[in-house]
Amino acid sequence: MTKKFHLDKTQIRPLATGYGACIATDMITVEGKSVGYMVREFPHPDHPEDSGWLFTSGEESQDYMDDANHHGVYDVNTIANYCPEIIALLDAPPQSAFARNPVTGKLEQIDYEEPLD
Repeated sequence: MTKKFHLDKTQIRPLATGYGACIATDMITVEGKSVGYMVREFPHPDHPEDSGWLFTSGEESQDYMDDANHHGVYDVNTIANYCPEIIALLDAPPQSAFARNPVTGKLEQIDYEEPLD
């Protein structure tokens, strides 16, 4: 299955280069939704390009997330082009999390929760 991305590769500009790779869901890259939740884990020690960042719209169900066809690995810069609001938060340390406040519409820091295995 070939994905039709919301932004064409010619629309990707250098907004947040040098951060490495991240995981993002199709709700952002295919459907064009804004980042509604972002969490930074410790980067994988065997993958030096891993930034530790995961970006979702915040609307994904667990079933959606469990299907590997619904997300992919991207350069953080690519996701910054989809949602430039994340740029100011990218230097947050591992074990940081941010969610979109439904009242203000802004990404705000929230308590980090250890992922379940």
